Amino acid sequence: MVFNRAKTVGNGTTVDSKYIQQHLPNERTYLAWIRTAIAIIGVGFLVLNMHENMISSFTVFGDVLAHTIGLFSVGLGISTIIMATIIYLKKVTSINNQTFVSSKKFIITLSVFIILIALLFGIFFTMG
Repeated sequence: MVFNRAKTVGNGTTVDSKYIQQHLPNERTYLAWIRTAIAIIGVGFLVLNMHENMISSFTVFGDVLAHTIGLFSVGLGISTIIMATIIYLKKVTSINNQTFVSSKKFIITLSVFIILIALLFGIFFTMG
C-alpha cells in the first residue's frame, strides 16, 4: 500500500529514503501538474469573466461557446488534479518496487484537451 511509510529495508532506513533521489523529482512533477491544473481552471474563469463583461457584443453561439470553454476548462483542471494524484501515488509504489513505467497516455490525453481548449478559445475571440 502506498501509505505504508514505516516499511524498512535494513539498518532502520525506510524504502522511501532508499530511493529519495527518485521520490523528490516525482513530488516536483506532481506539484507542476497541480500548477498546470490551476492555470487551466484560471483560463475557464477568465473566459467566463471576459464574456460577462462583453456580453452585449456576442451572439447566442458566442454565449454557448464561452460557457462551454469555461466549464470544459474547469472540468479539465479538476480532472488533471485527480489524474496527477493517482499517477503520483502509482509512481511512489513503482519507484519503491523498482517497476517504474512512464505515463504517456495521461500526457497525450491532457495535451489533446489543452489544444482543443486553445482552438475553442481562438474561435471565441475571432467572433468578437
